[in-house]
Amino acid sequence: MASQVYSPTTAPNPKASWFMVPSENLDKIRFGIKVVEVLLSFVAFVLEEVVSTCVSCSSLYFFEFVSCTAFLFTLLLLILLSTVLHTRVGITCWPCLDFVYTSVIAVLFLIASIVFASDHSGSAYEKIAVVFGFFATVLFAVDLIMFVKTRGFPFKKDGKPEASNGGPVVDQPQPEEEKLNPPAQ
Repeated sequence: MASQVYSPTTAPNPKASWFMVPSENLDKIRFGIKVVEVLLSFVAFVLEEVVSTCVSCSSLYFFEFVSCTAFLFTLLLLILLSTVLHTRVGITCWPCLDFVYTSVIAVLFLIASIVFASDHSGSAYEKIAVVFGFFATVLFAVDLIMFVKTRGFPFKKDGKPEASNGGPVVDQPQPEEEKLNPPAQ
């Protein structure tokens, strides 16, 4: 009896899903780009880890640091932006964070790949790791371009105030239309 009464009016809540792509922070195309970024960073890291000997290990270690950081933090960012977890973290400026993080990792990956390409012992694993490093760099740059095309520059000040700490945007207050205390005569 109860199922007959509540069934027609009860509908599942589409926002109750834990996976939210597309969302206000991540569309389907950038989600796919970020997944490939994670995979390329992981492959570059694994290939670098397979290298058994190095002539100048500092470039290898720098590439290792950047590829591992890119893999772990991009995976974390991907998980946060594509699930409801980003609402529980307490960060309100996700577009700014995403833009700055992607920019920094793109630059670091480019530098690490150039340094590692110029200073390695010539093994096949090192060469392939460098190639994947450059592929990851290009993909991070594509991610930045897609971000700017779809969302614009996140720090752009176009005269409109921005919300801070989750509060509403407050424009200039409107003047009163009716005076509360009319002038005494």
